[in-house]
Amino acid sequence: MQLDLSKAVVYRILQSLVSREMLATDPGVAGYRLGPAAVALGASALRRFDARVAATPVLRRLRDETGETTTLSGLVGDERVYLDQFESPREIKMTVELGRRFPLHAGSSGKVILASLSEDRREAVLHRELPALTEHTITTPEQLREALADVARDGVAVSLGERQPGAGSVAAPLFGPDGDVHGSISICGPQYRFTPEAVGRYRDLVREAAAEIRQSWAWLQEPGGR
Repeated sequence: MQLDLSKAVVYRILQSLVSREMLATDPGVAGYRLGPAAVALGASALRRFDARVAATPVLRRLRDETGETTTLSGLVGDERVYLDQFESPREIKMTVELGRRFPLHAGSSGKVILASLSEDRREAVLHRELPALTEHTITTPEQLREALADVARDGVAVSLGERQPGAGSVAAPLFGPDGDVHGSISICGPQYRFTPEAVGRYRDLVREAAAEIRQSWAWLQEPGGR
C-alpha cells in the first residue's frame, strides 16, 4: 500500500512519534521499533480488555440481584471512564455514557479509585481545582481527605447526588493482578431507591463482586488462562 507521501513528510511524522516515545530508533539498525509509550498503551488496553472479560458475568449477576444498573470504570491518567454497564430492567433507571471522562473527586466510582491511589497521586489530584458538579460535590481538599480516609478504611464509597443530581451509587475499587487499582465497579440508580437499608446491602455485594472479578482477572493473565 502506498501513502503518496514525500520522504520529508514521512520523516517528520516519524520524528513526532519518536518525540512522544511511540517509536524509538535502534542504534546500529536501520529503521524504528515500538517505543515505551506504545508498549505501555498496548499493556493498558490489554488490562482493560481482561478487566471487562472478568467483570462481565459478575456485573450481570450483580445487576440481576439488585435490579439496579451495574458499571465498570477504568482509571485513565487522573480521571476515569465508564468501560461497560449492565442496565437495570426497571423503567426508571440510571444509565451511563461509556468512554466519557469524569473527575475522580465526585461520585462513588471516582472516590473509591482516588482513595486507593498512592499518596503522591492522590495529593496531586487534591491540589488541583475540584469543581462542584452538583450542590453535594465535595470541593475542599480537607473535607475530601477525610471522606477518602473513610472510604479507604471501608473499601467502599457511597454517593448520593455528588456527581449527578438525583443519582445514588455504591462502588468498590478494582485492583489488578499487579496489586494496583485500575478502576472500580458500582451499583447505581435513582437516589430515592438508595435507602440506608439498600446501601448497607449493596456495600457487601459490591465488595464481594470486586474480589471475584480480581480473582478472575488474575486467572486470565496466567499462562493458559484464556
